Amino acid sequence: EEGAVLGEKVVVRRISRIEGGTVDAYLHKTSKDLPAQVGVLFAVDGEGEAAATAAHDVAVHIAAMSPNYLTREDVPSELVESERRIAEETAKAEGKPEAAMTKIVEGRVTGFYKGEVLVDQAFAKDAKKSVAQVLEEAGVKGTAFARFRVGS
Repeated sequence: EEGAVLGEKVVVRRISRIEGGTVDAYLHKTSKDLPAQVGVLFAVDGEGEAAATAAHDVAVHIAAMSPNYLTREDVPSELVESERRIAEETAKAEGKPEAAMTKIVEGRVTGFYKGEVLVDQAFAKDAKKSVAQVLEEAGVKGTAFARFRVGS
């Protein structure tokens, strides 16, 4: 129907519905003359001004940092094991001592989590804090998020 009204082909590839608590919707424009390129929905389990502010700040963070998972528990175990194997093989290829291998591998897996898991990421507005710390300070927990980018 929209295609007939707009005169353009409209294809909806993804849709997400998030309910409960406080949900912030953030649209990020790369240019003031263009429509938004990134859209984010982020929900927290609380209500009120502190919850709304935290939800918005983290939604902006999600738009910028592109996490794939909310918590470590959301990461598929096969992916974690694959990252662990890669870290171990890389450490061996670099000639790291066997005695330090466990710490090296765990450090690299932790680095993987910091890149992929929202609550483990350094907060975009204050890199001294993690997203988990920002949410904790507001007295809320993140419950769900969805990130959309035009063309993907």
